[in-house]
Parts: sequence; C-alpha cells; structure tokens
Amino acid sequence: MIALPAGFRTQPLAHRGFHDVKRGRPENSLAAFRAAVKSGYAIELDIQLSRDKQAMVIHDYDLGRLTAHNGPVRQRSAADLCTMTLLGSSETIPTLGQVLTAVAAQTPVLIEIKDQDGAMGANTGDIERAIANAVRGYTGPLAVMSFNTHSVALMARFAPKLARGLTTGALRSSKWRLIPAATRDRMRPIPDYDAVGASFISHQITDLKRPRVAELKARGATILCWTVKGKTTERTVRQIAHNITFEGYRPKIPTA
Repeated sequence: MIALPAGFRTQPLAHRGFHDVKRGRPENSLAAFRAAVKSGYAIELDIQLSRDKQAMVIHDYDLGRLTAHNGPVRQRSAADLCTMTLLGSSETIPTLGQVLTAVAAQTPVLIEIKDQDGAMGANTGDIERAIANAVRGYTGPLAVMSFNTHSVALMARFAPKLARGLTTGALRSSKWRLIPAATRDRMRPIPDYDAVGASFISHQITDLKRPRVAELKARGATILCWTVKGKTTERTVRQIAHNITFEGYRPKIPTA
C-alpha cells in the first residue's frame, strides 16, 4: 500500500477542475485546471484512451456532449482530439502530459481511470500503461483511482510508487444499467480494497453511511467523496469523509 499524499486530505478536490463553462472554463480543460491551482484546490480529472493509446483528459466515452463531434474518443488519434474545441470555450481536449505540465506540481492531482472493458472486467491494460508513461518523472503529488479494480491492480505493476484507490458507491442509478447487476452487487461492498493495495476510496456522497466505509476509515483508509455541490451538503459529508470532491461552488480550504 502506498500512502496518499497529505494534500489530498486538506485541499478540496475540484471535480474535473474548477470548471465554469460560462467563464470559458469547461470541465477537464486546461483553463479549469489552472483556475483550481490559482484558487488553492486539488484537482480531480478523468482519463480516456485515444486510438493511438495516449492518455486523454476527458470524462465521456463519446465526444457528443462536450464537443461538436460525435463518436467514441477511442476511435480518434491524440493529435485529432487535441484539435477539438470544448463547447462554450476556446479550450481543446488536453493530454494528461499537457495537464501535468500546466499544473507543474503546484497542487495534488487525482486521476480517475475510466473503465475501458465496458463491464468492469479485465479487458484493459493500454490505458494504465499510457497513464504510467505520462506521469513518469512527474514530481508533484499524484494518485490514481478507478471503479474497475483490474485497472487499479494494473497500476500497481506499471506505476508501483503511485498511491492507488477505488472509486466506489451504491451503483444503483440508471446510469449503471450497462454494468451487469451481478457485477454491481459484487462491487458494492468494496471487496477488493486490500487486494489492489488501495490506501483510499472516493465514495458516493449518498452512500457514505455504508458500514464498509466506516470499517475502512477505522482501519486508516482515507475517505474521499463525490460529488459535493453546495455548502450544506459539504457540512454533512465531512462528518464522515476526510475530504470532498466538489463542483459548482467555492468551498473553503480548511486550515490546520
């Protein structure tokens, strides 16, 4: 197990960067990440894989919601993706390397690996290699996480000195309907925490009272959570979670 760097407990994590598309800072853009650094926040971001196996910073599998293009991210080259403008801005889709260069070790960066298997299975590997290549030599605080436990286990091989965690939750909403029910039932109690060498979880805010969360916290796990969208919710979840992933408002940075 690799301990999570201390900043991940103290600096609220800006969900997909400190984004505000009305101000020209769409989610997962360099502008959103620079705004997070300027405001003193840590960063949470998402990785999808390009056709030529580069780590691209974008949440969705498909380009349709965020750009004027359609189709899977994975069917486009990194060079092609980097020319695509994010809607509502002049920003384009960045690579992980470009983001790390812009952040320049000034704040913690939490990398979520999006499932490439399609059903949280073992058909993965290329995205983890791409991330390991992109972070090699980076000196700032980093950590990786995924819902897919196979991805997290692979990161132990490709980047063994990087802190690893699991993205977790109730997995009951309609957005999870493509994942087999049996798989979701298995994932829900977080059975693979020890097997993947995790040191933290990032758990769904509406499911934080799950006994397994309390058990892991009592054992020393760092409990992060997703996604807080206001001060009232923040006050509630901080009774359980050590830190928050947030969007849509400006949380205070706790002082020691």
